[in-house]
Amino acid sequence: MRARLPFLLSLMVVCSLSAQQPAGPPAGAGPRVVPAGVGGAPMGVPAPGPADVAKIKEVMAFEKACDDAATRGDVAFVEKAVSSDFIMTHGDAWTTGGAPINVDTKETWLKAVARKPYLYRKLDSVQVELHGDIALTIGRYRMASSSTPPNYSFVWFERLYAKRNGEWQFLSHRTVNGPVRWGTEF
Repeated sequence: MRARLPFLLSLMVVCSLSAQQPAGPPAGAGPRVVPAGVGGAPMGVPAPGPADVAKIKEVMAFEKACDDAATRGDVAFVEKAVSSDFIMTHGDAWTTGGAPINVDTKETWLKAVARKPYLYRKLDSVQVELHGDIALTIGRYRMASSSTPPNYSFVWFERLYAKRNGEWQFLSHRTVNGPVRWGTEF
């Protein structure tokens, strides 16, 4: 009997501890994945209603128009699209306490656009977070510089837009990762 008592106590402790372990996913279920955003909204954000879906499409179209105008060198469009206090922060060194590659104001960005610095800028992975007439976009653009030979790279960004007097305005761009150099066109 004495020999069984320590065995039974040990068995009870082991069973008690194993019962307290959280259950993992069922066999073959793979890792748990947060579902992708709905209607252009980021993951985890409640699904937008029809009015917000329409607003998200407006923001995405405006963002593409701004990038296309910068590629074409369309200073008139960019001048109207960006706010008077516009800021564009290039490069991600600021994320670790360093200095960005460059910071443009409206005036310096318009001068850069006039030089047509890009062969292309292609947006992808863009998601829109709405706060009334304020929109925060996160995404990536792939680009080729107009230098010879071209430099190919991509950046991840956050951008801020506001609807003012019925028109979207581009307030801020901040690179959060990149530029990441790429060897060839993509």
